[in-house]
Amino acid sequence: MSRYNFRLLNVFAESTFGGNALCVFEDARGLDDLTMLALARQFNLSETTFIFPSEQADAKVRIFTTGYEMPFAGHPTLGTAHVLRSLGNLRHGGDTLRLAFAVGIVPVQAEGDIWTLTAPTPNGPKITPPAESPELICRMLGLSPDDLLSAPLWVDTGTDQLLVPLNSIAAVRRAQPATELLTEWPLSSLNRKTAYIFAFDGAPNRILARYFFTMQGGGVAEDPGTGSACANLGGWLIGTGHELPAKIDVNQGEMVGRPCHLHLNVNLQKEIQVGGHVLELGRGHIDI
Repeated sequence: MSRYNFRLLNVFAESTFGGNALCVFEDARGLDDLTMLALARQFNLSETTFIFPSEQADAKVRIFTTGYEMPFAGHPTLGTAHVLRSLGNLRHGGDTLRLAFAVGIVPVQAEGDIWTLTAPTPNGPKITPPAESPELICRMLGLSPDDLLSAPLWVDTGTDQLLVPLNSIAAVRRAQPATELLTEWPLSSLNRKTAYIFAFDGAPNRILARYFFTMQGGGVAEDPGTGSACANLGGWLIGTGHELPAKIDVNQGEMVGRPCHLHLNVNLQKEIQVGGHVLELGRGHIDI
């Protein structure tokens, strides 16, 4: 029997029970894929991460949802970096890390407990139109085509997602995915059905966002804070010709009682950075 230590954190958190929850296993050596997936299901959070040694970076990180492994995700990156700094033994200074993911090396930096990642987009974001019509996508989200700011787009800065820009925060709050249309939802490259809806909140540097995803066994859930989608929002800004540099505050999680505050920066070199506050809640261990 082996003992594995874990930590529970909230990422993008402005309060103890805000943010997006994360479980991080401090040293996952000895765990196989099926066991990591089983542990992710045991904790039943949106993602659980597992830390391994790396010759190219401060650590190798693997991310599991309750159903599959992800090549990259935002809040797991920031939360895992926070744990690694606490553990020490880093190649670089404690506030500057390089983490190895399936998509490549991701730099992460901290100012206190506010962590910021740079999205893995050496060749820029990948942007493609969906095959589905804007009218159908609106019906899937319980919205009208009149609610659209512009056409929905697939954006990929590490994990591809469908971005749906809306013309008002009232439309963002009013959205209600139509479960009867789940079979028609478009699939990402990971065979995921997701939608990230957003609108400017009365100012060019403030956005209200929501992220929907389908669950195993059916139904739609809402993620409180989605760093990868926020990075894709940066890709959307680049792809739609938004003025750069851009510095935007993104609020998410309002409708699920888990307020999240994300910082999005896109510089003149079109580097996309996503950050937020990380709060550790507790520690424990599991014997396997």
